Amino acid sequence: MKSLIHILLLIGIVGGAAGLYTACADENDCSLEGRPMMYCTVYTINPDNGAMQNDTLDSLTVTAAGTDSVILNNEKEVHTLMLPLRYTADSTVFIFHYNPQGNPSRRDTLVIRQENTPYFQSMECGYMMEQNIISSRFSPSGSSSQQLDRIDSLYLRNIEANTNEIENLQIFLRYRDRTPVVE
Repeated sequence: MKSLIHILLLIGIVGGAAGLYTACADENDCSLEGRPMMYCTVYTINPDNGAMQNDTLDSLTVTAAGTDSVILNNEKEVHTLMLPLRYTADSTVFIFHYNPQGNPSRRDTLVIRQENTPYFQSMECGYMMEQNIISSRFSPSGSSSQQLDRIDSLYLRNIEANTNEIENLQIFLRYRDRTPVVE
């Protein structure tokens, strides 16, 4: 009987300590992985049937205008993008370079207007930023009119920048027939 009381007492102490530890554990993610991003997916519209199709960019480098920041560096076969929005301004400008080594004039400029709202996360993390996308637009920056990979249109699907990989922006490229040629 005495050993049963000791076992119950030990279980109570261990259970209480475990409960206290998990209640006080830090669940906040103050790292860059916890930073909201704008998630983009690349598509095209087939002009023959009007169907939306997944597309990829063969090569893409993304830079932030006005800085020396390179967000993507010559990434291959790009279908999805995670792009950070600026905390210190109400707009973020990205330059999409499609072939920076071979043809540096092949690029588009993507302008995102966002609303930044600071909120207190925790004592450990301090203030974080909630970002809602207000609008998106693009402009071609290249000099050649015969571009193969260029933005044709944009569709803002979800305004809230997030960490859950929920698609915010659909980027539609000009249609390119990628059907293999049979000889």
